[in-house]
Amino acid sequence: MPPQRQASSTLRDVAERAHVSLSTASLVFSGKGPVATETAERVRAAAAELGYLGPNPLASSLRQGRSGVVGVVVEGRVRHAFQDPFAVSVLDGLAEVLDTIPTGLLLVGQSPDDPDALLRQLGGLALDAVVFALCGLDRSPAVDYLAARRVPMVGTSAPVDRRVTQVRVDERAAGATIARYVHDLGHRRVAHVAMQLTPGSPAGPAPRAVPRSARYVAAFARLRGFRDVFGPAAEVVQTGDGPGFEEGRAAGRALLDRPRSERPTAIVAQSDVIAAGVVLAAEELGLQVPEELSVTGFDGVRLPWLAHRLTTMDQHGHDKGRLLGTLVKQALDGTRPRSRTEPVELREGTTTAPWPPAGR
Repeated sequence: MPPQRQASSTLRDVAERAHVSLSTASLVFSGKGPVATETAERVRAAAAELGYLGPNPLASSLRQGRSGVVGVVVEGRVRHAFQDPFAVSVLDGLAEVLDTIPTGLLLVGQSPDDPDALLRQLGGLALDAVVFALCGLDRSPAVDYLAARRVPMVGTSAPVDRRVTQVRVDERAAGATIARYVHDLGHRRVAHVAMQLTPGSPAGPAPRAVPRSARYVAAFARLRGFRDVFGPAAEVVQTGDGPGFEEGRAAGRALLDRPRSERPTAIVAQSDVIAAGVVLAAEELGLQVPEELSVTGFDGVRLPWLAHRLTTMDQHGHDKGRLLGTLVKQALDGTRPRSRTEPVELREGTTTAPWPPAGR
């Protein structure tokens, strides 16, 4: 059996048994300095005999003034983040950089129904920094709380506050670019499927005017970009809570289960997963994509289970996550990082085609 750790064993005990200085024993466990192989082996052997497992990480982090944990605030339930391939790619890129510090990630869900719940959660946590990693509301009660405690904050356009360093995308311009692409293909009867625009808003037709009290930044900006091209009268529906494949499928059926003369010839969706749901709805109704319906997405994620390759706006989620991590790293090093606006890229796929089709 391995030796049991003795409650009284300390690094000093290990150093004395190995006949080395305390600083040498410390270097062996930290790996931050050169120690002769024979000496290091003697220190580890002494630690094994005493059942000493190493310095207390909590005590070490307190001495350094860090907890070793970065909080990641995700909108809604945490499980939604793992169901969205774009969210997964962002978190993967973020973790890839933070692993080099090293530091851990703690995901915290932000309920739109109870904003103060986030404050209660954060109040019991020691965090080195906080990242608002995914599409969120323009306001968060956590900003004042974290700023008062001098916790660095990094976001992706939200919350909108000068104290939050942002990795932005020009969402409105990107939304207009892909809408203009569809317009240039000849489509005029075009509908838009938006993510939820405000907390608690139900799935279904979106209002012409979105209340200013609280908005999801990315969803509202992409909608504005679409309307810049197709005007305020173009049909817009929004998904409910948890925008995903099934929500896109439901929105697609609502828009397409109509007489041919009334249904759109193209649908511009605010995410790739929503767009994939629209494609399935069209096929279930006997429509061919892209011959009878063009569909576009937004994000640029890989959907290997989808028979089509979506036309989409690629915002390079993994790279975005890595940049978030780099800004966190700069903040932890004592540098005030600057906000960035990152480019997006229109990527043509197999889900769009000119209208009217050849021969009509």
